[in-house]
Amino acid sequence: MFDARVPGLLAEAVGAPNVITDPVRLRTYECDGLTGFRQIPALVVLPGSTEEVAAAVRVCHEHEVPFVARGAGTGLSGGALPVADGVVISLQRLRRVLEIDPLDRRAVLQPGVTNLDITKAAAPHGLYYAPDPSSQQVCTIGGNVAENSGGAHCVKYGFTTNHVLSLRVVLPDGSIVTLGSDTGEQLGPDLRGVFLGSEGTLGIACEITVKLLRTPETVRTLLADFPSVRAAGEVVSDLVAAGVIPAAVEMMDALAIEAAEKAVHAGYTLTTAAALVVELDGPAAECDGQFEQVKAICDRHGCTRLHIAKDAGERAMIWKGRKAAFAAVGWISPDYIVQDGVVPRTRLAEVLERIARMAGEAGLRVANVFHAGDGNLHPLVLFNEDAGELMRAEELSKNITELCVQLGGSLSGEHGIGTDKACSMPRMFGETDLAVMDRVRGAFDPDRLCNPGKLLPTPRLCGEKPGRYRPHPLEEAGVIERL
Repeated sequence: MFDARVPGLLAEAVGAPNVITDPVRLRTYECDGLTGFRQIPALVVLPGSTEEVAAAVRVCHEHEVPFVARGAGTGLSGGALPVADGVVISLQRLRRVLEIDPLDRRAVLQPGVTNLDITKAAAPHGLYYAPDPSSQQVCTIGGNVAENSGGAHCVKYGFTTNHVLSLRVVLPDGSIVTLGSDTGEQLGPDLRGVFLGSEGTLGIACEITVKLLRTPETVRTLLADFPSVRAAGEVVSDLVAAGVIPAAVEMMDALAIEAAEKAVHAGYTLTTAAALVVELDGPAAECDGQFEQVKAICDRHGCTRLHIAKDAGERAMIWKGRKAAFAAVGWISPDYIVQDGVVPRTRLAEVLERIARMAGEAGLRVANVFHAGDGNLHPLVLFNEDAGELMRAEELSKNITELCVQLGGSLSGEHGIGTDKACSMPRMFGETDLAVMDRVRGAFDPDRLCNPGKLLPTPRLCGEKPGRYRPHPLEEAGVIERL
């Protein structure tokens, strides 16, 4: 039962105007980007500083109230799903770039700063922030830390964990600690690394120090069409085998291209089976040499059209088509599920062919758009809920992620496990592995108040049918009510 004293205590901690209790306003926070899971919280607080975050967490800790940190709400795994009779701690007011240090090439940020705004702040110094999630205009660095997000350029530059030097964190008891250091060096266990990608279950990152890179001297981008998905997948393997490490290698299949073209008219070929976006960056001489290798490998695998961006405008348009793909699927399907999994690059063609078979058996369509350079798939399962296709779509979505594990990959590359895939964790990890993860979580949060029900399977979570709430037949008949 929610302690009636908590709203007043939280109002003292963050200011009464920054506590939301109105039922209508609370619905804004009932889910993240995975809208199939919904739960209205008891209340929402909007702290304006690290100290206010800590004060709010202490209230929750002292009164045994579960709490969930929330950034922009763009997550796609249900990682920011509220808890019934719990508190959402929204970080949307913490949006300041606290420092740009051009000499040491680092930035200190509050968690609500968007990924793109980091680069905008660093650009006047000839610097940029390398991780490049496709949602970089809206996703925040706090969310990137929680999920260890990657993006288009992770094949060359790595994920968020490779670019975060230190974190100032509010632990689940309300204490404030620093994990890591401004140089990235530290003594003892790598607690910074433990925290990154923990999906908000170990605490709340309130100040994040990231490293910045010099803006590349040259950037070369091409768009290549192929007669089959297999041919495009084989190009990716051959690029790496040849020692070419592009800044990005992205793939889209015919359905994804159709959707993107309907939305943004980026100039992709509607009749092609698959397209690759390949980008190289670095010194001009190196880019020129590697670019010739890329073109030769594309030609060897039957490339039917090779478009080389002539300037920054054409390059931006190519990327606009790729980055619009998720949202653009709404042009070709009334409903869809965005999934996330990883396979070895050498098995890209195999997994895509198997996904196509699985989709056919389920009577559904799957559009594929993904970070081909590191095997991070983003299959989009298309369905029509009004036509009764939801359950089949959810089952297909789950089967695709578990297929990735079967082929030597993982359940997630960057979207996280959250609520969506917690019940699939035993497919990837043994009982001992999961027990160790739970012990680590318990060391940070012995009362399990910090983002409970996420990441690790629990009897309650996995004993229920995942997905949207489905009323019991007796409820539909008016015999019983849902509390």
